[in-house]
Amino acid sequence: MRVPEEDARTARGRTGAGGPIPPGIPADLGGAWAELVATARRTTAEGLVVGTSGNVSARVGDVVLVTPSGVPYDRLGPGDAVGVDLDGRQVLGELVPTSELPMHLAVYRSTDAAAIVHTHAVHATAVSTLVDEVPLIHYMAAALGGPVRVAPYALYGSEELAAHMLAALDGRTGCLLRNHGTLTYGTTLDQAYDRTAQLEWMCRVWLAASAVPGRTPTLLTPQRLAEVTEKYRGYGQR
Repeated sequence: MRVPEEDARTARGRTGAGGPIPPGIPADLGGAWAELVATARRTTAEGLVVGTSGNVSARVGDVVLVTPSGVPYDRLGPGDAVGVDLDGRQVLGELVPTSELPMHLAVYRSTDAAAIVHTHAVHATAVSTLVDEVPLIHYMAAALGGPVRVAPYALYGSEELAAHMLAALDGRTGCLLRNHGTLTYGTTLDQAYDRTAQLEWMCRVWLAASAVPGRTPTLLTPQRLAEVTEKYRGYGQR
């Protein structure tokens, strides 16, 4: 299911994620790719990613669409789609997949995730160097399944890092990666992104509160968080 080389070449340099879907890319993957690129660009526009750090993926059936390695998101077009199967074999595109592919595949093999956002967000990365678990500074921790854990450091792109991340994600939809960044997942790209943004915001709040001289932030108890978790089940439109 690779894109013919001629199509891949003519697609290079396009700045839009929309537009006609080149021959060789199924329509369902083309739409998902456009949404993935839009989400990736949002991470840079909203300051969660600098340069080509971080990555985004979405699962469509047995194909995992991922951002390519080392390519600025504003240069990606419809013909630049990159896809792999759940074993990591490339089945779509000519660009090399993200170096963090082991983390993405580990999540898809172990959860019901349909989308993943990984960032190097400033405040969350700072917190990852200070604690083993994000302090319960706000009830939005409930949206991530509970207190957010910090996965031990390991070399980026390694199976070791993927294993640490999975352990930190147990019962959660997001975690911090020590001296590295964040990873969240969801049933949609919008949900995965929102969880990333909420996690970065919580880390920023805790850093701001804990920096006040002579004061210690009040934290929620597990019981208080459990109350929120129960109430959260009915949140939003039905």
